[in-house]
Amino acid sequence: MNIILVGDSGHAKVITDCVHSIKGFRVVAKLDDKYLEKHFAEGFIKGPLAILKEIMIEYSAKVLIAIGNNTVRKNIVDKFNFVDSDFISIVHENAVISDSAVIGIGTVVMPGVVINADARIGNHVILNTNSVIEHDCIVEDCVHISPGSILTGGVSVGEGSHIGAGSTIIPLQSIGNWSVIGAGSVVVSDIEDRVTAVGVPARVIKREGL
Repeated sequence: MNIILVGDSGHAKVITDCVHSIKGFRVVAKLDDKYLEKHFAEGFIKGPLAILKEIMIEYSAKVLIAIGNNTVRKNIVDKFNFVDSDFISIVHENAVISDSAVIGIGTVVMPGVVINADARIGNHVILNTNSVIEHDCIVEDCVHISPGSILTGGVSVGEGSHIGAGSTIIPLQSIGNWSVIGAGSVVVSDIEDRVTAVGVPARVIKREGL
C-alpha cells in the first residue's frame, strides 16, 4: 500500500516509522507547501500540496495528514475535495486494540497505545505514543491525545481538542470542543468548549477570545 503524507516535519517522521512498521505499507511522498516544486529527497517524492492529486493517481496512493496541529489538520481535510476512501488509518504493530473498538479514517495510532473495549475513535485523530483510551471512551474528530495521556473509562473528548502529555482524565468526564488540557494535568470535572485548563486538579486559565 502506497501512502502520501501531507506535512513534512517532526510529526511526519514518527508517522513514517508507524507506516513502515506494517508489512507491505510504504510512504512514497511527503508533501508540504514549504516546498516550491516537485523533487526527490531522502527516498521520498517531495513538493507542494498542489501535486497531491497527481501523486495519488500515479501511485494509487492513500492519504494521511501528518500534521500535529488540530486546526491545520482539519483545514486541510476541508480544503481538498476528498472522499473517505482517499484516506487510510495507521495502527502501529505494537499498539493494543480491542476487537470492539472503532477507529475512524485518517487516524494514527502510535506504538504502545492501548484502546480498550467499545472505545470509539473519530476521523483524523492522533493517538500518540503510550496513550491509553479506556473502555467506552469517545474521541471525536481531529483530536490529539499526547504521549502518556490516560483517558479512563467513559471519558469523551470533543472535536479538535488537545490533551497534553502525561495528562489523566478521570472516569465519565467530558472535554468540550477545541479545548486544551495542559501537560501533566488531572481532569476531575467536565471542561467546556474552547478553553485551556491546566493543573492538578485542572482549572480553566483561558477562554478563547479573552
